[in-house]
Amino acid sequence: MAAPRLLLVEDDPALAELLEFRFRNEGYQVQVTPDGDEALLLAAEEAPDLVVLDWMIEGTSGIEVCRRLRKTKATAHVPILMLTARGAEDDKIRGLETGADDYLTKPFSPRELLARVGAILRRIRPALAGEMLTVGDLTLDATAHKVTRRSQVVALGPTEFRLLRHFMEHPGRVFSRNQLLDAVWGNESEIELRTVDVHIRRLRKGIEVEGAPDPVRTVRSAGYALEAV
Repeated sequence: MAAPRLLLVEDDPALAELLEFRFRNEGYQVQVTPDGDEALLLAAEEAPDLVVLDWMIEGTSGIEVCRRLRKTKATAHVPILMLTARGAEDDKIRGLETGADDYLTKPFSPRELLARVGAILRRIRPALAGEMLTVGDLTLDATAHKVTRRSQVVALGPTEFRLLRHFMEHPGRVFSRNQLLDAVWGNESEIELRTVDVHIRRLRKGIEVEGAPDPVRTVRSAGYALEAV
């Protein structure tokens, strides 16, 4: 299981350093920036699994970063936890209405932040909690390395299994070929883009069940997504 990628947007150097240390110690991949504009660029380059976003930051404000992430297709479904010194109820409501998934007022305990981030990720990526993944009529047991569809066990090669698991951790989300290469093949930089198409075909064939629709959706000029069917 790839470590969750976390984007931390915090302009207090001491707090940013502390939180980066704590998250890395818990096994997260962490990118840190104090600047809202850079945060948007980093998220555009590679969508993180979760954003921890301070309200008051350099450049574009945290609330505007949140709004733009929600309006951008690639990051629209990325969970956002906002940090702020603002404790007023109206400010909390504004943050949540803008698209934040959770809200933590400073000062806070790093342990509470870690717990909240973990809870959010368990909701959107249950495999992080060691649970089985289910999308529509597909079920994947990462521990037993077994996939079933409509109660039938389906045989997949190791690459197709990793590809399906990645899709099932992000149901409905469209991934480009480059994003799939990074997520499934990692640092094997010599792999060509067309290799993704070959394995997508193998995956489709592997999970094919008579009378069942194809859950793998091809999005023209964008990539592939897994839909619940």
